[in-house]
Amino acid sequence: ATKNAPCIIFIDEIDAIGRSRDSKYGGGNEEREQTLNQLLSEMDGFDSSKGILILGATNRPEILDKALLRPGRFDRRIIVEKPDLKGRVEILKVHAKDVLMDETVDLDEIALATSGAVGSDLANMINEAAINAVKEKREFVSQKDLFNAVEIVLVGKEKKDRILSEQERKIVSYHEVGHALVSALQKNSEPVQKITIVPRTMGALGYVMHVPEEEKYLNSEAELKDMLVGLLAGRAAEELVFDSVTTGASNDIEKATSIARSMVTQYGMSKKFGLIGLETVESRYLDGRVVMNCADETAAAVDEEVMKILKESYDEAMNLLKDNREIMDKLAEYLIQKETITGKEFMEIYCKEKGIPVPEPKTETMKKDRAEKASEEDKKSEHEETVNTEGCEENSENEEPENQKEAGEAKDALKENEEVTENEVAEESKELCEKEESGDVAESNAGEAIGTTGDSDDSTGEGPVLTGKDADFASELKNRLYK
Repeated sequence: ATKNAPCIIFIDEIDAIGRSRDSKYGGGNEEREQTLNQLLSEMDGFDSSKGILILGATNRPEILDKALLRPGRFDRRIIVEKPDLKGRVEILKVHAKDVLMDETVDLDEIALATSGAVGSDLANMINEAAINAVKEKREFVSQKDLFNAVEIVLVGKEKKDRILSEQERKIVSYHEVGHALVSALQKNSEPVQKITIVPRTMGALGYVMHVPEEEKYLNSEAELKDMLVGLLAGRAAEELVFDSVTTGASNDIEKATSIARSMVTQYGMSKKFGLIGLETVESRYLDGRVVMNCADETAAAVDEEVMKILKESYDEAMNLLKDNREIMDKLAEYLIQKETITGKEFMEIYCKEKGIPVPEPKTETMKKDRAEKASEEDKKSEHEETVNTEGCEENSENEEPENQKEAGEAKDALKENEEVTENEVAEESKELCEKEESGDVAESNAGEAIGTTGDSDDSTGEGPVLTGKDADFASELKNRLYK
């Protein structure tokens, strides 16, 4: 590299050779340590004059040797995280530039529905949407294609060959309606986008799709508790209606347990343990595995606190469903008939039973706001163009009289100049005549003198000859008179 400087050296998965020499992280490999030592010695004393830049990439920065991270070596860390809302919109635009889209497509709405997705996921969604449009023999991709692609990437394709019995369909229907109904009853829940009981290839027999109204980076304690209630509402609906439970809530229980444990051990949201941190996250950029930093007795107490939080959330979900049993029955019956209903249909039935007007989704409001903002900007630009045009017209109108005035003044000045020129020509011609008369007398005298000695110029009959300044003056006077 030094011979080919300036150059860039990129080492991918640098943890393979840069692993810590401490035995805690699997140190002790003599060959790898020799490679690491050679790398450290080569990087020692780098400066800007050598023209060499070394880049390394890894998903496990916590196991890198400390000597690699000292100033003068890898002294700058750049963390590449999952894209935010704006980043997802820009990524979707990049992958959608070569795909024909119709007027219904709103990439902002798709980006809002794909929180947590990375660039490869978004590229896969655009590709799946294009494939779906081709299957239906359409030239343009629609918004519906994109939402179907989001579902395919997140929960898999529809498994239409899996036929459920009537009892299973009913259980799955009540389970999913329980999630959706509790979400609608709570204040801090995300709105429902879609409810379906069609099985998917990733194992789900049904699911409720929630779409956040805005990008969020923090969650309050109230939001997390409402999230727990919503996750356990499916199991509560099963027990309330069928007086028994099934294995369908396993994924919900897993998610709820993880949230409740994090509330106790990481977020300090437990009154019993307060602000103590009981867990640390390892391999944050891979599986996000957590490790307990407490005694066994404390860990057992943490388990009890987690169970207490989950039981309270489950009881709250049960009470909400009991108070709205009639609405749940009607929604479940409608879902069994349709198999898939949209969030709009769900809210229409819910609001009709509650006797309240259907609220306008915030996403629609945001879309209208964006459209209004765009139209206002267009109007503003048009107004500025109109003002500039009117200003130019006024300036031209103001300039016209001035131009006319200047033209009149120039015409008068030209007329005066012509009069002055005529007067000068008359005076000059008079002077020239006087000069010619005096010149004729002088020339005749000179001719007489010359004639006595030799030939005379007058013999040619051409008249007097002017020389020097007089010739030039006569020529100029002649041209002016002839003009």
